[in-house]
Amino acid sequence: MPPRTRGGYTSTAPRRRPTGSECRRRVQLREVEPEADRDPIEQHDRDETEEVLEGAPGGPIDRCILRSFHRHVAAKIWLGEDRAPLKLVNHGAKLQLWELDAERSRISETVQRSGLAPLISCSHRVASKPMLSAFCERWQPETTNFHLPFGEMTITLDDVASILHIPITGSMISFSQPLRVDDANALLVELLGTTDVEASRETKQCRSPSVRLLWLRENFSTIMDVSSDDNIEFATQAFLLHLVGCTLFADKSATSVGVVYLELFRDLSMVGRYAWGAACLAFLYRQLTTTTRFEVRQLGGYLTLLQAWIYEHFPEMFSSPDLSYIESRPRALRWRPHVIPDSLQSVRERLDRLQSSNVCWEPYVDHRAEHPFPDIAWFSGCIKCGLVVEPYHPEQVLRQFGYIQTIPPRPFTPPRPDRSILLDQYWERWTDHVLTDQSRGRRCQYSGSGESVAEYMAWYDRISHHIIQPPHLRSGFTTDARSSLPSHTASTSDSRNARALTLLRHVIFGGRQQSGDYFWGALNEAHSILAGSDETSALHHLLQHLIAHHHLLRVHFLALPLLSILH
Repeated sequence: MPPRTRGGYTSTAPRRRPTGSECRRRVQLREVEPEADRDPIEQHDRDETEEVLEGAPGGPIDRCILRSFHRHVAAKIWLGEDRAPLKLVNHGAKLQLWELDAERSRISETVQRSGLAPLISCSHRVASKPMLSAFCERWQPETTNFHLPFGEMTITLDDVASILHIPITGSMISFSQPLRVDDANALLVELLGTTDVEASRETKQCRSPSVRLLWLRENFSTIMDVSSDDNIEFATQAFLLHLVGCTLFADKSATSVGVVYLELFRDLSMVGRYAWGAACLAFLYRQLTTTTRFEVRQLGGYLTLLQAWIYEHFPEMFSSPDLSYIESRPRALRWRPHVIPDSLQSVRERLDRLQSSNVCWEPYVDHRAEHPFPDIAWFSGCIKCGLVVEPYHPEQVLRQFGYIQTIPPRPFTPPRPDRSILLDQYWERWTDHVLTDQSRGRRCQYSGSGESVAEYMAWYDRISHHIIQPPHLRSGFTTDARSSLPSHTASTSDSRNARALTLLRHVIFGGRQQSGDYFWGALNEAHSILAGSDETSALHHLLQHLIAHHHLLRVHFLALPLLSILH
């Protein structure tokens, strides 16, 4: 029997595995910036002998970009497995347990100079499990962004600066190696004034080079201005460690913070020189990446940043604004955090129906007078938090900067953390590594319009998995999918074609799991949408042919000619 090729066709010729260059040409539909123009750090560890990977049910059809998608939670959801909402690590309420009142003004003054003071007031006490869990399912580790039905979006350095008002420029937060427990004990003795016994007891209880947030409050929150200079310094360092442990670097222990961050507060006069916002973003990127594995049940990182980012960019769907907000304050305070009443299933389906027109692409226009756009947000390279290194790709989300989205260069694999010196030097020269005017391209014709070039969606549909819920698993799914189509009126042939393609894309991406009844219902529904359209339309003719000859064909073969139009 002739061998079956990918997609179901048969051939008498032996199958040839495409080369890596052919794979890249198949994914990328236009020329990108020359490799010679990209920094060697960005090219580190790129696989020269790239293996061609089969597509996945529901997409991506081509996995040259999302190479690890077979392990992604979204792949499991598409195949019928489910995951409950994530447990959220949110310490917003704990910050209120250690107040810097008038009797602690000496500590407060130092904290204000550190650049971290805004975190005290802007941290959300409530986080929404369904909303954050649904966005985690759309995070893709290879691209470090969210894959939505209309394209990619991510949290940028501009978002961090506007939402939190903490420094995003300055020195990278670097650690040469993981901290050992003995070294953690020594740091606690030196910088917090504890005894060896107290330090050893605490790290032993944490079973790691960490201390409990409760332990920090119990031992240092009672120190006031009348205390000695040494005790004031110990209390200030303990407060700052508690602050970053509750916010920027909240880990999945849910109760403790790594002692390694205490080293950053050794010289209290230098705390403000660090790029805290960039470190926070790298840490959150890594936490989001961890949650893409099906077995993970918990989300760490600074959830106020993630939640406020969602409120800013999707205000019609999730937000509840605080009408007393003024633009001189961090944007995190613009919102009243709340737990949305929707289930995780409901949020998934709402995001699956999302359109570009539902997005607020440039939410900080009114904020610019008080907080101008930071040029470092155009930096293209790696951001870091200690041993965590993550790529940062503004070229993938040009619409968030007011530019027309083009097909971006392929994401690069970040170098190993042990190359920290090179990464630090690269970051220090960030002005040499921002996107050029040529790379940014053209501005959108209208502010916030979220435009993209014509070929972008064809490329994106091929390399992405942007519909999370299979049609047959949606609430009340029927073959009449008009309710999931764009709400605009189909007044032209182009809009009718777009509606028909949207319907067919949702059903065809169900792969072989779709029953014949669903498939034929979708064909007939798409055919009725196209009634009265241009009779020379290739899509219209194809639908007529398939409907007329459906009794001769197997359902999954019908996807092949349709996919050639969908992509």
